[in-house]
Amino acid sequence: MTNAPLIPLPRPAARLLLAGGGIATIVSTFLSWTWTSEFPGDLTVYGYPAGLQVLALVAGALTLLFSLTLWDVRGLRWINPAGATSPYLLIALSGFAVCWYTAIAIAVNLGGVVNLDPGAYVAMIASALPVIGALALPRPGDTVKAYLTKPDQPAPKSKLSAWAEHLVITLGVTLALITFTYGIGVDDEESETFIGFFLLVVLATWALIHAGQLDRFSALCAHHKGFATAMAFAAAVIFPFTQNDDHNANLGVNILIFGTVALGLNIVVGLTGLLDLGYVAFLGVGAYAAALVSGSEYSRFSGTQLPFWAAALVGMGASLVFGVLIGAPTLRLRGDYLAIVTIGFGEIFRIAVNNLDGSSGPDITNGPDGIPAIPDLEMFGFNFGSPHEIAGFTLGRFANYFFLMLLVTAIVVLVFTRAADSRIGRSWIAIREDETAAVAMGINGFRVKLIAFALGASLAGLAGTVSAHVTYSVVPTPYQFAGSSPPNSAFLLAAVVLGGMGTVSGPIVGASLLYLIPEKLTFLKEYELLAFGIALILLMRFRPEGLIANRRRQLEFHETGQLDVPDTPSLPDSTIGVTKAGA
Repeated sequence: MTNAPLIPLPRPAARLLLAGGGIATIVSTFLSWTWTSEFPGDLTVYGYPAGLQVLALVAGALTLLFSLTLWDVRGLRWINPAGATSPYLLIALSGFAVCWYTAIAIAVNLGGVVNLDPGAYVAMIASALPVIGALALPRPGDTVKAYLTKPDQPAPKSKLSAWAEHLVITLGVTLALITFTYGIGVDDEESETFIGFFLLVVLATWALIHAGQLDRFSALCAHHKGFATAMAFAAAVIFPFTQNDDHNANLGVNILIFGTVALGLNIVVGLTGLLDLGYVAFLGVGAYAAALVSGSEYSRFSGTQLPFWAAALVGMGASLVFGVLIGAPTLRLRGDYLAIVTIGFGEIFRIAVNNLDGSSGPDITNGPDGIPAIPDLEMFGFNFGSPHEIAGFTLGRFANYFFLMLLVTAIVVLVFTRAADSRIGRSWIAIREDETAAVAMGINGFRVKLIAFALGASLAGLAGTVSAHVTYSVVPTPYQFAGSSPPNSAFLLAAVVLGGMGTVSGPIVGASLLYLIPEKLTFLKEYELLAFGIALILLMRFRPEGLIANRRRQLEFHETGQLDVPDTPSLPDSTIGVTKAGA
């Protein structure tokens, strides 16, 4: 049989290994894994999981939860309704990866396996049992129906009520907030803990994708788009109140800036299908334009200090003008030729602002020194540079800018969704799918592409206005095609591809990952780009449509029957952000 299990075991044995291994993994987290507290997280305490033990506890609980579906436990059939086999293996691998990585890290960091306490050995053995049990299940392409205690009982297909669907969305957003808060709260010096967290999140998310839960949740959010959007922004508002360190709020505001710019690029790349490799220059144009009228003493117009709304309009207007000036002569090009021209524009912008220092050119940008000492914003008597007490919580400078950037992100999301659902948005999609056919149907291809280019540039300029005040200064260095850290054009494009082209939440999720991972894994240093390239290769192999893909792109990359889950009717293709509901 082509789908025969890799490890031939009786059916009860496979179920017992999955469930028993999950329970044993949970128990092992209450034991000591090493004798010294020098390893990050202090894994020496009995009866109190900490650090990587907490992650192993979560992985064990998820393994146990998934395994109970094989026992036909009432109320749990929804976890894997199609009976796909791969989720069991992936969720078992999450616990295996965390436990074995922790044991290896302890041995390497502390100088040998002698530093492992019995609890670590128990965790290694316990986490291996569910993997063996999962390999004893039918291979992917088959189902585990024969392993259920009642194999002839169909999965329930009852439709949830509206309030229940709202509850599911609320729980999903809450889980995402908890996950993000934990990840961003890991200390930069505890890279071992963050690697374990990353392994758990990747494998657990992969399991949910194969079980169809992520795509079902995306379809549910698309069905209740207004409520889901409100809950997402409510979670973002809560985030600064969960942090004791303003540095984490700084990460949050930079992620929002990076994500907002990526969302603007998504109009150009995701909706219109234009490959723009110099998009970060529009962020720089907005930042420099705002810095010049910010009141900085180092600005060429040091006596001018516009209010924020006026500075934002200046930044957006400058980026819009540059977008039109660059797009008008170049958007008649297609494919690689357009990409080459946009790379050139990005480099020309960086070189130009580097030379406008009064020596190599006019004195406008102060050259390599940039424009420092940009004052903090003050609106309606609210100084963004000073801490404020709200409901007993102290919000620092970066938390204040986080809320401002959240408002900007809301505006950009509104513009993106309204434009995508409009007549011009449908024209963008038509151009992306087949420009020749779209032009033959009467669409003015050049005008439509120029509008996309200009709109995307203006949104990047808006984000650049806030970025200039957050960083206190504007310098030419970050505005390049590629570098070891975002923002740069390569990372912006990767955020769109990683998250999912043509969706709202995809670029924001991609930006969060690409900004947070290099920040936490500082030990990679010069190997960051290598790790980044490997991650993109793996993504293209296993999830080419992105983490959050719309239904059309998912069907483009996956043939019928290729997914682990059956095809079922979904929402209309025109709904932005909707994925294959049956997946």
